[in-house]
Amino acid sequence: MKPPRESVLKLSLMIAVALTCLSGSMVHAATTKIDFQKQIQPILAKKCYACHGPDEAESGLEFTSRDAALAETESGSFAIVPGDVEASLLIERITTEDEFERMPPEGDPVTEDEAALLREWIAAGAEWEKHWAFEPLTDPTPPEVASADWQSNPIDAFIYDSLSKANLTPNGPAGKRELIRRVYYDLTGLPPTKAEVDAFVADESPQAFHRVTEQLLDSPHYGERWGRHWLDLVRFAETNSFERDGPKDNAWKFRDYVIRSFNEDKPYDQFIREQLAGDELDQVTKETLTATGYYRLGIWDDEPADELQARFDGLDDIILTTGQVFLGLTMNCARCHDHKIDPIPQKDYYSMLSFFEDVTPYARRGDLNTFSQIDVSSDQLRARYAANDQQRRSIEQQMQEIEQIGIAKMSAPDQRATEGAKRDRNRVLKEKLQANLTDQQWDRYQELKEQLKANAEQLKALPQRERVMGLATYRKIDEPTYVLYRGSPHSPSDEVSPAFPTLFEDAPPALPDTESTTDRSAGRRRILADWIASEDNRLTARVIVNRIWQFHFGRGIVRSSNNFGQLGTPPTHPELLDYLANRFIQDGWSVKSMHRLILSSRAYQMSSQGNETSLAADPDNELFWRFDPRRLSAEEIRDSMLAANGSLNTAVYGPSVYPTLSPEVLAGQSKPGSGWGKSSQSEQNRRSVYIYVKRSLLTPMLSAFDFPDPDQTCEARFMTLQPAQALSLLNGDFAAQQAAKLADSVEASAIDNRELVRRVVQAVLARDATDAEIADGDELITRLQTQHGLDAERAKTLYCLSVMNWNEFLFID
Repeated sequence: MKPPRESVLKLSLMIAVALTCLSGSMVHAATTKIDFQKQIQPILAKKCYACHGPDEAESGLEFTSRDAALAETESGSFAIVPGDVEASLLIERITTEDEFERMPPEGDPVTEDEAALLREWIAAGAEWEKHWAFEPLTDPTPPEVASADWQSNPIDAFIYDSLSKANLTPNGPAGKRELIRRVYYDLTGLPPTKAEVDAFVADESPQAFHRVTEQLLDSPHYGERWGRHWLDLVRFAETNSFERDGPKDNAWKFRDYVIRSFNEDKPYDQFIREQLAGDELDQVTKETLTATGYYRLGIWDDEPADELQARFDGLDDIILTTGQVFLGLTMNCARCHDHKIDPIPQKDYYSMLSFFEDVTPYARRGDLNTFSQIDVSSDQLRARYAANDQQRRSIEQQMQEIEQIGIAKMSAPDQRATEGAKRDRNRVLKEKLQANLTDQQWDRYQELKEQLKANAEQLKALPQRERVMGLATYRKIDEPTYVLYRGSPHSPSDEVSPAFPTLFEDAPPALPDTESTTDRSAGRRRILADWIASEDNRLTARVIVNRIWQFHFGRGIVRSSNNFGQLGTPPTHPELLDYLANRFIQDGWSVKSMHRLILSSRAYQMSSQGNETSLAADPDNELFWRFDPRRLSAEEIRDSMLAANGSLNTAVYGPSVYPTLSPEVLAGQSKPGSGWGKSSQSEQNRRSVYIYVKRSLLTPMLSAFDFPDPDQTCEARFMTLQPAQALSLLNGDFAAQQAAKLADSVEASAIDNRELVRRVVQAVLARDATDAEIADGDELITRLQTQHGLDAERAKTLYCLSVMNWNEFLFID
């Protein structure tokens, strides 16, 4: 019996649908590729490297390269057989129920999802890709997108393309008041005034935002804001740490060099060369010598238990900072052994160290100037000092010749005394020299003493020498660089020469013929600087454009901005990152040009508002569907308080200033109050970037709001919300003082409560107060008087304090 026609049709339709679904699944399986770097390599690193990594290769198995992972093990089996899951012992060992056979033997086991990924990867051929950051820059073209509004700026095209693929839409534009506040803080770290906000809101020209951007980029306060970002990276401080935490003379000049470099939009490749080799450039200037203060910013122990160990610890700090800041590489892991994750063998670490062999320590005990203070006085002034010094030495030599005539006639005990301590010599000469000289000799001796006094007076009258902190004296390179076994300077092994990390696949450099002396560098750092600053370096441009993006958007395209290695976070938009890196180089390594490109994008000008759909799909805003709101930084909060009450001193550059600290804070040092100066009130009101950075005595208010630990490079500050911050803003001396000044600045004692609210909101928030805010403020001030017994002046001051605690003041949308 034939089945009914309807049944045949239904069956045919079901088969067709099933085949279509199966076909779709097969296509999906064929087109969905396992990402080795993102999905497989982290599993191998975390679960396998302890026993089968660079340090150990148990059973002859190592997972640090494809060749090693596919090789036959000591048992004759194969851990990975591309295309054959059943023959791959790895899968069997990570999934077995036998606890004695299961791998890894300790720590967290491989999860079911991880095992499934490994199976799929092996079945697809176990492709082993090179890490994205170790590949040369690509040259991506901005994609064509459906929205014309998101096509004009290449950044927008990349962002919109990734959002559309995730079925998300970007936020609309931010309000003009939010936008101008955002860009003011981003570029200068200072708030706009109400007049500036109102003018921007009223300007309906399409060029309004562009004009504001250009104005801010031209402001000297731009360098203060963006210079502070760089100071975080290079661990800027003005003292040495350890118990005495002595000062680093003239460190503030390096800070000013950084600020000035950003203000001048110094090409970034030149900025690199000046810091790493400013003393070896074709044109060496006071500015480039100041830049070598980079080498003097780290901690320094004035009485190390092991001086050789201390020297290599100092060099390690330089390698760590240089690797992370300029290249996004954590090379310091290879000091004692081959890097466990990245392809950086121990030999590469010491080849890198060899570039820095002529770098002396910061100082030596008892002599804080020879190594680190460079005389950059004019030729004329240095000639005058040299002449004075030559005259002094000539006088002293003549005096010593006369002294020796007299000493030769003294008794043996007296002669021996003059050969001992200087104090004993001077005592004998004072008591007995005249008696052992002729009158003529004695008179000549007295004449020389007077000449010596005159010489000293002439020295005092000379203008002060101008000095900068930097590489003043060099270490003579009189032996090769060696790999140190387990990092011990007392266990040298293989000899190495300066070379670039092998992962870059660059040829070894040709070293200069310059002979290293204490007066002349070896010329090696120039080679390193040129290589790092080359447009062919696959990391340098990527790292810096990622940082610029991070400081605008709150996080980088690569979140781990100091670590582009295999355990760093992969880029959310790799093509955008490479596009920006190429654009940066093409624009002459101009940081300000990169600002212009980013700030003109719709991505930057988006609203920070959330919506349920996007928050559910992308809660961490990985795809940049909105602008992330943020809390003000420590410096922005302090500077904004000073700006609100009109007491901010906007002077640019110059020596550091010392805010007044309480006795309790000063008592926290080993020598309470030691090394903390006094500044006038006007100087204390300067921007926070000029506050003296003493490692053992960081300013408490700044620390409460996540000022970084200056002992090491800081890629991104924490942005915490914790009780100490509220206590600092509500009960801290500084906040109380600024609230009182704010009350005075708005003439609180001469106006009623409602007018006070109007003026305070305008001063602090750069907008008009709402009717509700006026009513609430009036009620609060009245209640403080009637219910809490405060006088009108105190109540109004507390209202001023309360407004500087509003979220609108502390956060940027």
